[in-house]
Amino acid sequence: MSAPTTPPDRPRLPWDPPEHFEKRVPDGDNRERLVCGRCEFIHYQNPKVVAGAVCTWEDKILLAKRAIEPRKGFWTLPAGYMELGETTEQAAQREAREEACATIEIDRLLAMYSVARIGQVQIMYRAKLVTPDIACGVESEEVALVDWADIPWDQLAFPTVVWALAHFHESRDKSDFSTYSNPTGDLARMWPPRKPAGV
Repeated sequence: MSAPTTPPDRPRLPWDPPEHFEKRVPDGDNRERLVCGRCEFIHYQNPKVVAGAVCTWEDKILLAKRAIEPRKGFWTLPAGYMELGETTEQAAQREAREEACATIEIDRLLAMYSVARIGQVQIMYRAKLVTPDIACGVESEEVALVDWADIPWDQLAFPTVVWALAHFHESRDKSDFSTYSNPTGDLARMWPPRKPAGV
């Protein structure tokens, strides 16, 4: 049993657990949790859900250049953390508005990726822009509608962006397909980012 401590090289942050929480395995559990030493309340730490979309207008794909860390200055698809009280579809639509001032209509679920190393589940949709009107949101330095041939593969922000684009390309002429998940083979090792073979 140990009390969580704040690293000495940084101040205490708002999301750090209170001092009276301790790390231990609760009765009937099988892993260490943060447990209140006063009332036995268990503070579960669970993965975050990210929702986003590959959005198109007349075969052009919406990309946004990040204005915030991590990966500031690199291109991404509109995506971000879900808020309480919204569906994954609503979250993807909100992120498109926030990052690219874009209004989108969800077509269908494209993929669900598990990114265990950073505690995320990423849900990506296929979507169409209602109009081609886009502009930078507060989290974007630049937004663009790009042809497939002009995607800046080596300037993409995250492996899952490469995966989603590759899976979109594979499914773009299909109305019915199985939802994609974490890739295997070369696509799974697509870092640093580059254009996958065969797309």
